[in-house]
Amino acid sequence: MIKGVIFDVGGVLLRTHDQSGRRKWETRMGLEPGELAHLVFDSELGRQAQLGQASLEEVWAWVGAHLGLSPGQLVSLMRDFWAGDRLDQALCDYIRGLRSNYLTAMLSNNWARDGRAMAQKMGIADCFDVFVTSAEIGVVKPDPRIYQVALDRLRISPPEGIFVDDFVENVEAARRLGMRAVHFSDSTQARDQLNELLTSASP
Repeated sequence: MIKGVIFDVGGVLLRTHDQSGRRKWETRMGLEPGELAHLVFDSELGRQAQLGQASLEEVWAWVGAHLGLSPGQLVSLMRDFWAGDRLDQALCDYIRGLRSNYLTAMLSNNWARDGRAMAQKMGIADCFDVFVTSAEIGVVKPDPRIYQVALDRLRISPPEGIFVDDFVENVEAARRLGMRAVHFSDSTQARDQLNELLTSASP
């Protein structure tokens, strides 16, 4: 029987719908499409931030120095970088609806060391019972230890949980641990698959 549903944030609840702000800076700086996001998230400092070993400010300071930006230019870049992100309100409302029957958790590879505070800032803290970020734990998905932290905080076993993520390697890791999982491609598909899993697992 399913008792809890665990959701990724970036790429699931919060998605970049408009890349134009990032592309503008990539063109200006002579970067390839997607290279700016790679610098922010996949640089050595970006990976350290996901593990809680570097701060948000340190990552952006490094990006600014790497690109030779003035402080004012860096502020503009940061604004444009996030400008195309949109919160999926329909999916958030769906999660709120789940809470009458299931426990819910947020599980994110994220620079934030306080997942609840991050969710409060986003206006989605009421979606979840439990908040887990990689920066808090010092472990990133698909390491099974971070899934186990979420399960332990929900006080459920792997077969009692469903995990939703947009990266297939993270989904496969959850399944290897014994959880059911949904590979997110869009909001409708994810809700439909979740409903099927929840219905099939009902007593």
